[in-house]
Amino acid sequence: MAHTANWVYMTAKDREEAVMIGEKLVEARLAACINILGDIGSIFMWEGAVQQETEVAFIAKTTAGRVPELVEKVKSLHSYDEPCIVSLPISNGSTDFINWISDSVGR
Repeated sequence: MAHTANWVYMTAKDREEAVMIGEKLVEARLAACINILGDIGSIFMWEGAVQQETEVAFIAKTTAGRVPELVEKVKSLHSYDEPCIVSLPISNGSTDFINWISDSVGR
């Protein structure tokens, strides 16, 4: 039986922060895997002004049941006041891989 899995997209101020957060998530079994995508250019509104920054995008694979705890862990480790953390359900894919995600996070 296939389990439900989620793809959690996040950004960090730099690669070092993304690696640190990713390692903590995997160690805590909140994520089965972290992919660090690399530098991205971000343009956003913050405190009433348009900002431009270079950030690092990274993705966690986890289960729907682990997302709330993952979000809280990322927020506790992150340097941003309001980090980008968005979760999307994985609706299709390799059943074996999705089962591995569930087995890896324990739920």
